[in-house]
Amino acid sequence: MNKLAAIAFSMGALCAATAQASDKPEDAIAMVEKGRAYLAKNGTPALIAEINKKNPDFVAGDLYLVVRGMDGTILAHPVNNKLVGKNMTPLPDADGKLFRQEILDLAKNKGKGWVDYRFNNPVSKDIEKKSTYILRQGDVILESGIYKGK
Repeated sequence: MNKLAAIAFSMGALCAATAQASDKPEDAIAMVEKGRAYLAKNGTPALIAEINKKNPDFVAGDLYLVVRGMDGTILAHPVNNKLVGKNMTPLPDADGKLFRQEILDLAKNKGKGWVDYRFNNPVSKDIEKKSTYILRQGDVILESGIYKGK
């Protein structure tokens, strides 16, 4: 492969990777709604299993669906399966914000909405600003967030 072809190939790969990243609030809402629809049709255990299996319907680059119990325990996480079964509610973000508690409070009091905090982006590997849309469905919270850069 000559240098020009190699550069063109690299640029195409970069564009494809970037296309998977999302910075639009409507994408996070759509991901949560996709999870809500799946849960309504198939039940919570099936949704949890699909997310933990990294079903591409629920993970695309840095946009993914998480399921949290009303006690704060992560039930499904397609990017970091080490978080499944853990309750890290008392742990703050990089700025000291107890965002997980804010997610729980929002779910209990309003049922849906947005929470802003700073979190590790699985694509860039950097701590970035993140805004997560949450929706309570019975005894679980569906969450999907968008990264906003540093």
